[in-house]
Amino acid sequence: MGADNVTWVNEFILLGLSTDQQTQAGLFVLFGAMYLLTLLGNGLIILLIWLDARLHSPMYFFLCNLSVVDIIYTTSGVPQMLAHFLMEKKTISYTRCATQLFFSLALGGIEFLLLAAMAYDRYVAVCDPLQYVMVMHRGMYVSLAIVSWLIGLANSAVETAVTVRLPTCGKNVLNHVACETLALVRLACVDITFNQIIILISSVIVLLVPCCLVSLSYAHIVAAILRIRSTQGRRKAFGTCTSHLTVVSMSYGMALFTYMQPRASASAEQDKMVVLFYAVVTPMLNPLIYSLRNKDMKAALRKVIGRSSA
Repeated sequence: MGADNVTWVNEFILLGLSTDQQTQAGLFVLFGAMYLLTLLGNGLIILLIWLDARLHSPMYFFLCNLSVVDIIYTTSGVPQMLAHFLMEKKTISYTRCATQLFFSLALGGIEFLLLAAMAYDRYVAVCDPLQYVMVMHRGMYVSLAIVSWLIGLANSAVETAVTVRLPTCGKNVLNHVACETLALVRLACVDITFNQIIILISSVIVLLVPCCLVSLSYAHIVAAILRIRSTQGRRKAFGTCTSHLTVVSMSYGMALFTYMQPRASASAEQDKMVVLFYAVVTPMLNPLIYSLRNKDMKAALRKVIGRSSA
């Protein structure tokens, strides 16, 4: 391929969700409110964990990382989407498109890996509570978080590189709300077999393997809970896992349904809904799920409110 074809196009046009102005105005208000709730909820979780020494434990360390991921993830795409709701021509530069793709892939992968690390933490807490402090020491949980970030970033760098290098032969209209892998692959005017293989390998690394580890952890957790004789003991043990299990079910369930299909066979509308789910809905719900069902988080919030009102 000649040097003239290296850049292909300078910008992409995103079709978005609707062409009706009133609908777009309504969507701007809806997603704008959800974005603000995401920033507020996740920012509050980070602040509470930082301020309250009782929350300086492996579980809350992972939760803090998860909140950081959610804030960066949603910020990498939602402000652009909100701006496009107010524009007639929804364009995004080639460089910005590649950057957006990198961050969405990286942060999505990091989140799946962090959820697997959190599942291991819950496994140790329920199945081997006497050894918990020794097993989940600071070096262990910090290392698990660092590995999650490094694998997610490396995986994204590879997938982004092989996606943005695809020639589009002048086509630059993306039927999407953001720069997303399958939408870009659909524009390619060359064989995409290599990209399909990379997408499949990527899905196995950041989705299937973590999902298997989570499933294995919870299989042991359920077995351990069933061995507890008292109903109160079972309820207490399971209560330590319900928030994480809820988030895991949402995240892995949607991803397994969608991203284990590497071929560009899924509908564009389905792709849009998946991206909106991960970029807008999940980051907004995660802090609600973790805070509403968590006594320690509620106590930390009351403590902060008490300080501010004193």
